[in-house]
Amino acid sequence: MGDRNEPLAQVKSRRDTMLAALVDGVPYVAWLGVRFDRRGDELTAVLPFAERLIGNPMLPALHGGVTAAFLETAAIVGLTWTALWDDMEAGRLAPDLGRPDSLPRLPKTIDFTVDYLRSGLPRDSYARSRIVRMGRRFASVQVEAWQDNRDRPFAHATGHFVMPQG
Repeated sequence: MGDRNEPLAQVKSRRDTMLAALVDGVPYVAWLGVRFDRRGDELTAVLPFAERLIGNPMLPALHGGVTAAFLETAAIVGLTWTALWDDMEAGRLAPDLGRPDSLPRLPKTIDFTVDYLRSGLPRDSYARSRIVRMGRRFASVQVEAWQDNRDRPFAHATGHFVMPQG
């Protein structure tokens, strides 16, 4: 945490502002309804269930594209959150949601492979990413999604990303 004497409310506000800067600028994330539960440096992506997310109404099951987009969003935001953590905590980053040029740049996807392990049911879903490797130019991330039981993921993905320069 930057300055040890910094009030907890300021730290929380800085973290919340950074997370909003990462998520709010992507319209598809807003359409999906993805939000993030933040506990310190750990993020859990949350996809609240909505009827529009169903791909197969006969089962019913989440659309595969929704599942893939949810996993990719969790991977990109988790990767960016980790990459910016030290600068954010030191107070060197201060995004202004009204100034797009102050917002952090997101990594670009090189490839993203999804393993569909079972149908995503019509209920809330959760995802958490794990960075396998992060360098100055390239990163590799794994992410898994679950619903009621984290030990029973319904999808898993691996992605490779080009990190933003500067």
